[in-house]
Amino acid sequence: MTAQQVDSDRATIAAAIIVREGEVLLVRRRVSEGKLSWQFPAGEVEPGESEVEAAIRETAEEVGLEVQGVERLGKRVHPATERTMVYVACEVVGGTARVVDADELAEVEWCDRAKLLEHVPYPFYEPVQKYLDRSLGV
Repeated sequence: MTAQQVDSDRATIAAAIIVREGEVLLVRRRVSEGKLSWQFPAGEVEPGESEVEAAIRETAEEVGLEVQGVERLGKRVHPATERTMVYVACEVVGGTARVVDADELAEVEWCDRAKLLEHVPYPFYEPVQKYLDRSLGV
């Protein structure tokens, strides 16, 4: 069975790309997925839930922010985790980013471009990178 076949049995992961005032929100997971310890708030799409709804819910559950979906940036099978990923650009509606799910997250941080490169020194999925370039300024 190939990784693609295995992944089809697993729920899609929805990631929230949240940019505010020239910074993007990252979370550091307590358990890294390979090289991935700093990531976007994300989690599995639940039955009956849209990908955008999942990104919004996961953001609230993990970091306590109320966000709304702005744009679906793309979908792919992640090369490191082999999970189907959907990336959703979101904007903050309310709340303050903090660790809400302490079992899953070690910390949260708003990152400018330099800090983002420190935490994630490898390329992002191209549609996400283009969105970050537009939103953070090249």
